[in-house]
Amino acid sequence: MEAMQPFFCRFYGNASSLHSVGRAAAEAIADARAQVAAMLACDADEIVFTSGGTESNNLAIKGIMLGGNIRAGGHLVISSIEHPATTEPAKFLQKLGFDVTVVQADSSGIVRPEAVERALRKTTRLVSVMHANNETGIVQPIRAIAEVCHARAVPLHTDAAQSIGKILVQTDLLDVDLLSIAGHKMYGPKGVGALYVREGLDLVPALHGASHEWGLRPGTENTPGIVGLGKASSLAARAIGDTTERLAQLRDQLQLRLQTEIGPELIVNGAHVERLPNTLSVILPGVDAHQLLRRCPEICASTGSACHSTTSHVSGSLDCLGITADQARGALRISVGLYTSGENIEAAGDAIISAWEAMR
Repeated sequence: MEAMQPFFCRFYGNASSLHSVGRAAAEAIADARAQVAAMLACDADEIVFTSGGTESNNLAIKGIMLGGNIRAGGHLVISSIEHPATTEPAKFLQKLGFDVTVVQADSSGIVRPEAVERALRKTTRLVSVMHANNETGIVQPIRAIAEVCHARAVPLHTDAAQSIGKILVQTDLLDVDLLSIAGHKMYGPKGVGALYVREGLDLVPALHGASHEWGLRPGTENTPGIVGLGKASSLAARAIGDTTERLAQLRDQLQLRLQTEIGPELIVNGAHVERLPNTLSVILPGVDAHQLLRRCPEICASTGSACHSTTSHVSGSLDCLGITADQARGALRISVGLYTSGENIEAAGDAIISAWEAMR
């Protein structure tokens, strides 16, 4: 907020203008681009600012798939655990006549590289697999998936909105061609994000207008938001090692407390594979997680899947783990953060356990 404030009140100019307040805005955007690029270990010219993760995913997926001869069609590969910001663009492309293959995650919640390899065709234009799942926190083997894609000269996009700021996310380590981030997932402001586009990759812009953001994202820049994203990127990159370790300790503290009090009936999703350090996804036995959270207004958490009154729907993220519709009613996703304390963990454990016992 401190970094953003001057660009609301003092340096409020359009970054495309040549006057002093415009030049100040342009310089601040360039600085922020360098900060995001430093976090991702890429070149600043490979960063495109957007309104968030959803726009970044749409720009990456449509930008590749709609390039070239649209009438010739093409093939897109996504996974079964993707966020709607990926699945909905895929459905849109299907309506335009493109082929889409959905690769199923295995019973561990992992999208296996060999499964992606089997899905590739001569007409495959893009593969999109998220870096870490937003419900379970399970981290995907992106670099290994990139290897099978690049062996067939197919670019790989990953949605890293959930993993950014929690674990090390660098484009060379993952070997991806496109990578999406969202500001609010890493303590930046809402309404701003970025897309990494590997140098030499041609995209069709999602919007058409002036030449902002290399022509890929026209429109006057959201300078305060971009500055906030840059500052958040700088802070995240500086503290990533300590952040990862501390978040994992807090998550494990709460997990152990719930396992001790609830017993073996408690299901911990992704317990035996790599997970994000801040995410604890559990299935509480015999209760409805929506009702349980209503009994715990002091806890800011969410249910892990959408269950509707007319039909029970198990998300792809839980379905691959073998979670039934009845079990999914008890799905709870709890996140810890930079400002979570050990006392917060104990209080949350007390509240969840008390509510669960009262509902049994």
